[in-house]
Amino acid sequence: MSEHIDNSKFRKARLKELILKLHDGASEEDVKEDLLKSLSSIPYGEVVEVEQELIEEGLPEDEILRLCDAHSSVLQGNVDLSASKGIPEDHPVDILIKENKELKKVTDDVTEILSSLNQVQESSIPEIILSLTDLFNQLIDADKHYQRKEYLIFPYLEKTGVTGPPKVMWGKHDEIREQLKGSLEVLKTKDISKEDLIVSAELILQPAVKGVAEMIIKEEEILLPIAMDALSDGDWHEIQKQSLEIGYCLYDPKTEWRPKGIEEESINLIQKEGGNIQLPSGNFTAEELLAILNTLPIDITFVDKNDKVKYFSQSKDRIFQRNRAILNRDVRHCHPPASAHIVDKIIDDFKSEKQTQAPFWINMGEKMIHIEYFALRNDKGEYLGTLEVSQDIAGYRKLEDEQRILSYK
Repeated sequence: MSEHIDNSKFRKARLKELILKLHDGASEEDVKEDLLKSLSSIPYGEVVEVEQELIEEGLPEDEILRLCDAHSSVLQGNVDLSASKGIPEDHPVDILIKENKELKKVTDDVTEILSSLNQVQESSIPEIILSLTDLFNQLIDADKHYQRKEYLIFPYLEKTGVTGPPKVMWGKHDEIREQLKGSLEVLKTKDISKEDLIVSAELILQPAVKGVAEMIIKEEEILLPIAMDALSDGDWHEIQKQSLEIGYCLYDPKTEWRPKGIEEESINLIQKEGGNIQLPSGNFTAEELLAILNTLPIDITFVDKNDKVKYFSQSKDRIFQRNRAILNRDVRHCHPPASAHIVDKIIDDFKSEKQTQAPFWINMGEKMIHIEYFALRNDKGEYLGTLEVSQDIAGYRKLEDEQRILSYK
């Protein structure tokens, strides 16, 4: 049989046969043993071709979806990546991989907590619930990672004829989303006992974490290498330009990848409509608006009517640091679980018109930080979102008398 090992046609036929054995009920262990005996490894491109052929030959997509985890488990560590392309720093694929590293850290932390539940005291459960809630709030951010694949990468792949695997992966994304939402619902259960948490961990929390962890492997061993082969630098540049509209997952790119031959665009040219931003009392370019917002001696964060973080100012002296990984994230997931109820109350009061603003002030060393939330409404009174404004007022509190002449520091 060894003379056939390097033959692509043989490898694909053999892999298809093994996947169909899973379809017929064979165990993952037996199939993996057969794989190691007959193939040892298979190039990533051939895995995609086999999935595509199975769908074209009539194996239902929902059955491929059911088998996805099983055949991924069988293939794990046996996919040949030696021919895969190098990935430039902060290329869209590099960003996905860096996001995966952050997601992996979180899944490892969750797994560690869940694996020790039997040993903890009942009195420790509330603290564990808070820790798990924070970690699952981070994992829910994977939605932005998946959306960038679904709405930006998959369409380009489909243009090259790779249609089946993206559909299967999208189905797995939806499964994981539901599992993560279900996990957070469990963690919101009032006065959950240790016994109930252990049961929920086995039935809901662990499968959710496993889904995220296994998706990382599916991406890095199959999807991303084939995407690097199939898509041009121009395709990736378009993907990168649109990525910020969806947002990043637990990672903020430090630089902007730009393929050779592409000049840096000014912020004004990047605007879809071009020209000035026209308001009732005047107008300015996007560049001017950016400078104004970043020069104001305050921190601004805007949360839209759907409770998603959509913007934050970037002044050099920001009090509370922000990064682009929070964009398009539910604002509740940007705060510690213990304070989520406060965020809920502010938003609920703003939406119901019970309140229009909510002020707070705290001491931070020598700083006195004034934080105020404002409900934003249009001329019709419709709720548009919430504006958070933060400012260090310590210097203003020390002012005395008057200063009527110019005095530079």
